[in-house]
Amino acid sequence: MSPVFPMLTVLTMFYYICLRRRARTATRGEMMNSHRTVESNSRTSPLNAEVVQYAKEVVDFSSHYGSENSMSYTMWNLAGVPNVFPSSGDFTQTAVFRTYGTWWDQCPSASLPFKRTPPNFQSQDYVELTFEQQVYPTAVYVLETYHPGAVIRILACSANPYSPNPPAEVRFKRFSCLSHLSTWYYRWEILWSERPTKVNASQARQFKPCIKQINFPTNLIRLEVNSSLLDYYTELDAVVLHGVKDKPVLSPKTSLIDMNDIEDDAYEEKDGCEMDNLNKKFSSAVLREGPNNGYFDKLPYELIQLILNHLTLPDLCRLAQTCKLLSQHCCDPLQYIHLNLQPYWAKLNDTSLEFLQARCTLVQWLNLSWTGNRGFISVTGFSRFLKVCGSELVRLELSCSHFLNETCLEVISEMCPNLQALNLSSCDKLPPQAFNHIAKLCSLKRLVLYRTKVEQTALLSILNFCSELQHLSLGSCVLIEDYDVIASMIGAKCKKLRTLDLWRCKNITENGIAELASGCPLLEELDLGWCPTLQSSTGCFTRLARQLPNLQKLFLTANRSVCDTDIEELACNCTKLQQLDILGTRMVSPASLRKLLESCKNLSLLDVSFCSQIDNRAVLELNASFPKVFIKKSFTQ
Repeated sequence: MSPVFPMLTVLTMFYYICLRRRARTATRGEMMNSHRTVESNSRTSPLNAEVVQYAKEVVDFSSHYGSENSMSYTMWNLAGVPNVFPSSGDFTQTAVFRTYGTWWDQCPSASLPFKRTPPNFQSQDYVELTFEQQVYPTAVYVLETYHPGAVIRILACSANPYSPNPPAEVRFKRFSCLSHLSTWYYRWEILWSERPTKVNASQARQFKPCIKQINFPTNLIRLEVNSSLLDYYTELDAVVLHGVKDKPVLSPKTSLIDMNDIEDDAYEEKDGCEMDNLNKKFSSAVLREGPNNGYFDKLPYELIQLILNHLTLPDLCRLAQTCKLLSQHCCDPLQYIHLNLQPYWAKLNDTSLEFLQARCTLVQWLNLSWTGNRGFISVTGFSRFLKVCGSELVRLELSCSHFLNETCLEVISEMCPNLQALNLSSCDKLPPQAFNHIAKLCSLKRLVLYRTKVEQTALLSILNFCSELQHLSLGSCVLIEDYDVIASMIGAKCKKLRTLDLWRCKNITENGIAELASGCPLLEELDLGWCPTLQSSTGCFTRLARQLPNLQKLFLTANRSVCDTDIEELACNCTKLQQLDILGTRMVSPASLRKLLESCKNLSLLDVSFCSQIDNRAVLELNASFPKVFIKKSFTQ
């Protein structure tokens, strides 16, 4: 027999084992779903009365449609009793996330996805809520008032935000071989999860998933959402937590399927903390002498690397335990060129980074978004990791990473000389002076500062030194005093700029628009949504249309002055336009929209919600004439 046949046989067996493991996991997942109802039917003592409470406070979130200085469309509307429910429609008193559908993924500003993202991690946004009393949850109700179906995961935390010293029964200890990293941590438990599903209704509903019973009381609940299948923005009105003060006793007939038994779960493992298990698996100290390598040592090194490239991070850790040959492959730095740690946010800590450090010396893309909060990652642990692994970094995602401080940004600026993309979205706890260090990253091409406290002086310095910028997000940066000055600097220094997000910038005028239009002719995407100081009568929108012919996305949301002249200028000059939002204007007629749709053959999204001249009949007529265009028309009941 030719030597190639044993190698092919081994390769086939390897894939077969992987497929069987996947199938087994799916079976367990189905079993878990079938038992969720049984889990929730726990018996409680008549004296253990159920406590029903609305959220007391919103403590963290990843994005929202609203402003930082008001309550309209903000996540803070989730606190307290319902404002709208059971009414349906588009209401400012609800909580709304920044995006919906796949439109933002189709824009020029969209980033490429990370490889090796586990298929069961599909969360795009989150919000964390606290409640007055700690209870053992029996139910969580989410009051959805518009386009429901975005919530895909509900978690509970053992931490009590209102108590500095947690009870011993809700704490667990993470231990590192370095004694000073031994720390008390809280834990998160999944109450319910589901893949994104299409809900074919936009009406209000009370979402009542069957939740899993947990063994600790909680008053900190986290909702994670995926809006990719939604036709429009989802709106949430309130969250209700039902629970009992005393730990309920399971019925003897109850067959409890523990989420910890799901091997592929991104958050849990049988020992209660997956990333700790990964740490042990990465450690050479736990690698024992295994069986012989079969025919794997006869395969080309590159072929084995290619096979392993399809495994997730936990699978790599498991495979490293099989034999020395595969351990060598699993620890090869080439396997960690792209490292996405966001799916493991609930478990990732300093110890995890310490064990990964030796494998990540060649990492180029690193995603630490959502990680490290509530003390899981320290400034020291993050700095130590970057000092070893930062030299080759090209892309660094740190969205909602609230452990960051000025020292962290200083380390990034010193240890990552090749960095081209930095995402600090919703890092709203970073002090203003920290952003001065970004100016040292002269190779930056992408910078996301959405919902940060960057100040004007620091931003001017960044723009002056980072002249290679192509993508810049300054949405909801409320500490910038004069956006006209910022726009002037962008126009003077950032000649290669392709996308610019100025969502809810409070004071940009026609002067700033003129500087942008003349200085950044390559702009393909411009978000000027909710910029109240821009007036069509000054000719600012006409100037944009005439000087930026490459525009593919233009958001003029909630600008009531946009008129037919502006639409006709877009039709004549911006024929590459794909997305246009003119929500809220009173001055645009169906006739001008028809001209736009006839000229812009690539237009796929048009939002005319609350445009007083565009009624439902006009939308139906335009839809009939241009069926490939998604024309959005929101309503209030």
